[in-house]
Amino acid sequence: MRSPVPDYLQEVLDDLAHNRDGVVADYIPELAAADPDVFGIALTTVDGRTHVAGDADLAFSIQSISKPFAYAAAIIDRGLEAVEAKVGVEPSGEAFNELSLEGETRRPKNPMINAGAITAHHLLVGAAARPEERVERARSFFSELAGRDLGIDESVFSSELDTADRNLSIAHMLRNYGIIDAPAHDVVEGYTRQCSIEVTVRDLSLMGATLANGGVHPCSGRRVLSRAVARQTMSVMAGCGMYDAAGRWLTTVGIPAKSGVAGGLLGALPGQCGIAVLSPRLDDHGNSVRGVEAFRRMSADMGMHLVDAEPYDATVVRDVYVVDDATVFVIQGTIQFGGAESILHAFESDDTATPAAVVDATRIDHLSDVGRRMLLEGLRRLRLDGRRVVLVDPDTVLPEPDLDHDGMRPDAVVDDLTMIGG
Repeated sequence: MRSPVPDYLQEVLDDLAHNRDGVVADYIPELAAADPDVFGIALTTVDGRTHVAGDADLAFSIQSISKPFAYAAAIIDRGLEAVEAKVGVEPSGEAFNELSLEGETRRPKNPMINAGAITAHHLLVGAAARPEERVERARSFFSELAGRDLGIDESVFSSELDTADRNLSIAHMLRNYGIIDAPAHDVVEGYTRQCSIEVTVRDLSLMGATLANGGVHPCSGRRVLSRAVARQTMSVMAGCGMYDAAGRWLTTVGIPAKSGVAGGLLGALPGQCGIAVLSPRLDDHGNSVRGVEAFRRMSADMGMHLVDAEPYDATVVRDVYVVDDATVFVIQGTIQFGGAESILHAFESDDTATPAAVVDATRIDHLSDVGRRMLLEGLRRLRLDGRRVVLVDPDTVLPEPDLDHDGMRPDAVVDDLTMIGG
């Protein structure tokens, strides 16, 4: 059977192909020459399957979609505290290229506007980094996320640098207030090279899927960035990634996202997928017109809104029944706080008074950290109540089940229910 997902993506492209609203980024000569009718889409799941339609393998410059990834790299290189000392995380409510800083700290308001992105680029590698080291750090990090070696479009770089007066003025302002200490021209040149790295929507969807997967690359399985850095990055994307249209984007689409003036648009839906669209015509906010509409369509059709969560936690307790002298609690699925609370409620509500409590974890797909801690505490309390506690855990989803951090363990850990006697 052929997956219907690519057919659905093609349907989205076909339905929006007639929309010719917006204009290409004509203030950069090389981007002004782009084919306005290009349209491609790619979606990569967190377990590494990529579906594409349209111009999915056409290379274009990453532009401002580089901002969240450079921000993530800066946090990796310098630590969150050092980065937050130089750039904030609040939505600006202003255009991407405004010459504005916070009133007291003089920090850029967030890393998704140009002032914050220039600052984040300046923070790459370390305090004494050379300009070429910062550029290579961005290029190599983006390459690792994309799963292939990425290059820089020198034509776009030269064209963009020739028209970089506004970014130069921003950099001089940042240097004046001590936010950056390197020469303004060096930082802007490096930032412009970062924005000129060539990608495809296939690349971007994989980069977004790595964020969505908590920093683990969906194909290689390698941890590229920590879960905390991935969360920080997606959080800032959700609040600031679509510039002065961020509020409407969050309410109508609900996917952490970042746009670029070459027409790219990237989304990272936590725990599910990365999505990228290319369509060069831009709206007044600098976002791809057809890209925005494609995301709205997918969010509505596929239930992708971040806060439109399914109540799956309520189904984690699959069954509770008594066999011989034991009460068996069958639990399943992905267990986060809500699901763990349901399990604890099942323990608390149990009035069978059997000598043994058996927790069957055979059907658990994943335990979050809080889910693991809450489940262990529940097992500890069952044992303190005087019951014999047996854990059925053939796949070791609950390794080293130390119930009180001092050596208390279940009375038995077995591979199947036939072994619970004794």
